[in-house]
Amino acid sequence: MELTHFDEEGRARMVDVSAKAETTRVATARGKVEMQAETLERIRSGQIAKGDVLAVAQVAGIMAAKQTSNVIPMCHPLAITGAKLNFEIVPPGTIEIEGIVKVTGKTGVEMEALTAVSVAALTIYDMCKAIDKTMVISDIRLMEKTGGKSGHFIREDHLKSTT
Repeated sequence: MELTHFDEEGRARMVDVSAKAETTRVATARGKVEMQAETLERIRSGQIAKGDVLAVAQVAGIMAAKQTSNVIPMCHPLAITGAKLNFEIVPPGTIEIEGIVKVTGKTGVEMEALTAVSVAALTIYDMCKAIDKTMVISDIRLMEKTGGKSGHFIREDHLKSTT
């Protein structure tokens, strides 16, 4: 497999996508934040001093998806057509995060979905760190992507979770 972000001399470059066809592309990423059961209960009951943790994390994740090219050097700026974050509370102390990003364009939105999930997780951590410094952010991964020349990718454990 060719690494396309390097030129013939091994220097970094942004890939030229001008000749690629525009297609609808969707990427889904997931991750989780593990915490003490008491922290999760305080999130659920609205008892976090900084506010509604999941509402703020949702907005932060969407904003991050739109800003991905500003923080990941070789990402193209994209006119994202949709971004959504879902949270699942899994007792006793886990919040599962799913980010889905969509674009009609010449390059995919995998990095945008991964960034959305990462920033949502970091936001949860930030808002709760005063009461729980043991939180762990983990398992951030691409679950599925559609569109583009490379076609459809689906992670095996995502296939199992959607059937």
